[in-house]
Amino acid sequence: MWYLGREESGIYLVEGSDCSMIISGGMSYITPDVLTQLKEFAIDETKIQKLLILHSHFDHVGLVPMFKKRLKDLTVYASHYAWETLQDIEEIHKINSFNTIEMQLLNVSFDLTRYDLLWGNDLDGITVSEGDSIDLGRFHIEILETPGHSKCSISAYIPQIKALFPSDSGGIPFKNSIITSGNWNYTEFQKSLRKLNSLDVDYLCADHYGYVTGPEAREFISETIQTSYQFCAMIKAVYRRAGSVEKTVKQMIKYTFGIHKEYFLSPDILQEVYSPMIRHIIFEMGI
Repeated sequence: MWYLGREESGIYLVEGSDCSMIISGGMSYITPDVLTQLKEFAIDETKIQKLLILHSHFDHVGLVPMFKKRLKDLTVYASHYAWETLQDIEEIHKINSFNTIEMQLLNVSFDLTRYDLLWGNDLDGITVSEGDSIDLGRFHIEILETPGHSKCSISAYIPQIKALFPSDSGGIPFKNSIITSGNWNYTEFQKSLRKLNSLDVDYLCADHYGYVTGPEAREFISETIQTSYQFCAMIKAVYRRAGSVEKTVKQMIKYTFGIHKEYFLSPDILQEVYSPMIRHIIFEMGI
């Protein structure tokens, strides 16, 4: 099992006896890093026959078009709702534009068309859902539906090595903290965390800021659950003082970048993340 990319955005390569699978798609700008790593680690690209999209947000599908064109026998897997999103012209435009914004934010410069990184609505694949299993030989990947961060979120679990790939459904391990991001529906996000907490985990494989192993991995989801309740309490307290959703969003963005100066998202993108999440916490979960 390999972690490829950069600290703030990565993908995983799982090598089975029959074939290999890429799990998640990262952000577009990590492409040169990933291609260099594949070469330096002497990874046999001809064995990479499967790619699993854990959800359809721009920062988790950036490399998929490139891999689909580069690896002719590649089969792409995603949830039903992910495929709906990835066929929508407006959502495709957002994926491409947000990946460009992140490149500018991080001062990364190369032509996205050079690596066939631009999404179109012509990419398709296989739909997976709760209880499905993808066989790699030696390992099999179990699929769990874990909505909340997005409507389309799924997680992957390899029981043979107790490796969990929750994407952002499991919390983001940033420095000495955990960032909880129930963008679409925070209630469902917390339900999914409780579901993931029942698994036996030795490797917690996050998409942002790497992986967690050993005792820390076994406690990570439980700690994320606690952090999610603390985050809700903070949102409600800020809203009571601010008096509006808009002011609450602005204050939370300011707070986030005050304590997480090196976080990978731009303020504009974080606004898109926080607005529906905070609205749900205030009006659906109650203040």
